[in-house]
Amino acid sequence: MINEMIDKLNPMQKQAVLTTEGPLLLLAGAGSGKTRVLTHRIAYLISKGVRPFNILAITFTNKAAREMKERVSALCEGGKDVWVSTFHSTCVRILRRDIEKLGYTNKFTIFDADDSLRLMKNLYKAHNINDKVYPIKYVLGEISKQKDALVSPKDYMIQNEKDFRMKKVAELYEMYQNHLKDNNALDFDDLIFKTVILFQSFPEVLEKYQDRFRYIMVDEYQDTNASQYQLIKLLAAKYRNLCAVGDDDQSIYGWRGADIRNILNFEDDFPNTQVIKLEQNYRSSQNILNSANAVIKNNAARKAKSLWTEQDSGEKITLYRAPDDKTEALYTAKQIKDAHEDGKSYGDFAILYRNNAISRVFEEAFVKAAIPYRLLGGTRFYDRKEIRDILAYLKFISNPNDTISFSRIINVPKRGIGDATVEKVLNYCEESGQPLLSVLSMPEMIPDIKTKAKPVYLFYEFINKFIQNAPDMQVGELIKGILEESGYRDELLGENTEESLGRLDNLEELVSKAAEFVESPSGQAGLEGFLEDVALVADVDGLEENEDAVVLMTLHSSKGLEFDTVFMAACENGIFPGFRAMQSETLSAMEEERRLCYVGITRAKRKLYITCSKSRMTYGETQYNAPSDFLKELPKPLIEVQDSAAPKQNTGAVPIPKPAAQRYVPQTRYMTKPSAYAMPAPKDLKLDFEVGDKVRHMKFGIGTVTNISPAGADYEVTADFPAGTKKLMAKLARLKKI
Repeated sequence: MINEMIDKLNPMQKQAVLTTEGPLLLLAGAGSGKTRVLTHRIAYLISKGVRPFNILAITFTNKAAREMKERVSALCEGGKDVWVSTFHSTCVRILRRDIEKLGYTNKFTIFDADDSLRLMKNLYKAHNINDKVYPIKYVLGEISKQKDALVSPKDYMIQNEKDFRMKKVAELYEMYQNHLKDNNALDFDDLIFKTVILFQSFPEVLEKYQDRFRYIMVDEYQDTNASQYQLIKLLAAKYRNLCAVGDDDQSIYGWRGADIRNILNFEDDFPNTQVIKLEQNYRSSQNILNSANAVIKNNAARKAKSLWTEQDSGEKITLYRAPDDKTEALYTAKQIKDAHEDGKSYGDFAILYRNNAISRVFEEAFVKAAIPYRLLGGTRFYDRKEIRDILAYLKFISNPNDTISFSRIINVPKRGIGDATVEKVLNYCEESGQPLLSVLSMPEMIPDIKTKAKPVYLFYEFINKFIQNAPDMQVGELIKGILEESGYRDELLGENTEESLGRLDNLEELVSKAAEFVESPSGQAGLEGFLEDVALVADVDGLEENEDAVVLMTLHSSKGLEFDTVFMAACENGIFPGFRAMQSETLSAMEEERRLCYVGITRAKRKLYITCSKSRMTYGETQYNAPSDFLKELPKPLIEVQDSAAPKQNTGAVPIPKPAAQRYVPQTRYMTKPSAYAMPAPKDLKLDFEVGDKVRHMKFGIGTVTNISPAGADYEVTADFPAGTKKLMAKLARLKKI
């Protein structure tokens, strides 16, 4: 049966499935059916006699892992026994079994970003560290970078021992790690970092997993960072049956540590690699593919390939340039509304943009036009206060050493236990060396706490009952018990406001999530499994593909998705590509922006709109941007240009664009519009630059001029620099045109 299925694959897909031994680099272009290849490859291995137990497939999202597992199970018996999961989920499973060798217990808690922030704030307070001198988020970001690069606190200290400022960051890194261990907790970056350390420190553990995973497949290999790369290299070292699947043209996460060199240098890292290219696309029309090919070929750091399809040429790409961002959004709303009236579903449309701030004008336009939409990248369900509160209860029940969760819940709802009391409890634990739960059971032993001893002990009685009973309770019942006995539910009911009742609805949804988890294949993992499932969920995992609503999301979030019709919005220099990339002295930043453009184009199946506007409200000021440089790289014969004059008055109606000549219209340069009260231009000063030009400032570097206005004997110049938007006096600042 599997052989018949393989025969239906195209020649390159078939070759990829049948190549099972040794290192294989599978360069899978956008929409080339890589998931189909991977699932058939796994089924083929099983048909050859490879035990499912010996196959590991790693993906980057839970959604992709679920889809792959379901498809493999449908293809062959034993498919459900293949280990298919994300990097982080894989490492959690390994650590649950062997982390005790590193001095943790297997009941460790996974700290999310908010938990890490709370822990670091506690450290700053305890050591009197100035957040303005050492911004907490900067320090946490630096720690994350070091873990991704497999740099320990000790090594980081050695690297920075002559730099006073960075040496302090190294000290904070070490303190942070020590406190994580005291809490029997790992943060998200630790999951891979600690697994690599485990393998490097204990060869017998590594060999156990090498023998377990004799055939390894890694999807989205172009997005791997240093720690993920090292993890895979260690696991594959013994049997060398590693299949890396990826597309260097879709490497768009360099800003969070992904290293495109991992895929570009794969053949050097794994000698005798076979390379197979999947270039036939099953998603998009040829015009869309030709546009994507034309843009991405301008990158130097890539492996040559060109997407093609057996489908027809399809519609041309529509390029629409509006006078302002509101008109751009209204135009987009009209196209979607008209298409919906012609029978298309709202779920067929996606609005993609470079940063989340762009979404506001589209949301307003959709509300006016009564278009349902879904915004990805807003507040996640698991980031809502009430959800975090109950999850903190669950974390503490699972791991009573978790002082961060303890600090969050001990006075929620209010029990008359203030921050000073909490600090005394935690200080006593540290000084006496006693576990937190033991101290809570005898609060009268803590100095200067007598008046608060009773509420502390009542909290202990309440929480200890759940700690004792948790192993015999389903997660949903545990949550219900916490809500009832803590008084959390009664407090929300007592407020009786729309907000409090909405929070109660969210908590009921959490109970439903817990019930679904119990019914899932992972349900037997109990409370710890549920907390892992919640900790590792991604924003895009929650996208309901059948929901009849327009999706608004960033270009980064869109990777891996596809839509019938795509609008790439705000394609303007300074926004996409961004100022930092345009001003970078290296090519890598602009090349990553171009790859992001390629990703956006290839999300579209049948129709692609690219929109931009001549002016846009940014930071409360009108900004004038030139069209994106990427638009110049599109093949002109494939582009249908539309333009629009600004409406005389804003009636809320969607303006109908006037057809324009089939050519690219260059941007007109703007000065601030004169008014009756405008200050006259200086007589003895002439500038050699205009709005849109790049200028150099001695302190702020290279910036782009966005506004110029007279200011007595000088001009006030507004310019966007890497450090932000600055207003400067032209003569005084000695701005020089570049």
